[in-house]
Amino acid sequence: MTTSTPIHPAPQSATGRQALALAGVFQSASLVDELARTGHVDQRAWDTLIHATLDTHPENFESIYGGHPNNLRQGLDTLDSMLGRRQANPVVMRYGFGLLMLMGKLRGNDSMMDDLGQRLSRTRAQAEHFGETHENIIASLGEAYQQTLSTLKTRIVVQGDQSLLQSRMMPERVRAGLLAGVRFALLWHQQGGRRWKLLFQRGALKKALDTL
Repeated sequence: MTTSTPIHPAPQSATGRQALALAGVFQSASLVDELARTGHVDQRAWDTLIHATLDTHPENFESIYGGHPNNLRQGLDTLDSMLGRRQANPVVMRYGFGLLMLMGKLRGNDSMMDDLGQRLSRTRAQAEHFGETHENIIASLGEAYQQTLSTLKTRIVVQGDQSLLQSRMMPERVRAGLLAGVRFALLWHQQGGRRWKLLFQRGALKKALDTL
């Protein structure tokens, strides 16, 4: 994915990087909710998720989300509402924390991690031909999620308009969105993010968000 805005260096602090990665988790949760209810999402926000999922060997931290924090603006705003104890969509919160739990299960399953990595490598090669957001790529990402993460006992049940959820390509899009959330959850963990920090370091995360 390319962006017309200049590259903004990623935060130097671990907390700042955790905030950006966590924003990716909640952007995924938010877009999955919008897809399930309306069938539509912001294209820039969606492109950012797909790019991040495919870019498993990024040149640097900021390239994962396209070089500008505003590519994660929807997730940053969602996270800010949660940390600021303002009104937050409970369904989006459930999806977000569910993605963090899925990530934890995935990290403890080496064979699934390997399988998922191989699937993403093949899909990344396809994307060089079709483009990152081509429906063939979305279908491959959706299948990767279905064949790996959705087989775990910990599952995310997506609620929404049943006719929409059963429409062409919608299951694949929803699964691709969930896979992106797990990708950002892994990034969050790699940067030192832990669930207990969401409780005990809420102020530090909120301060980091305010700079983004």
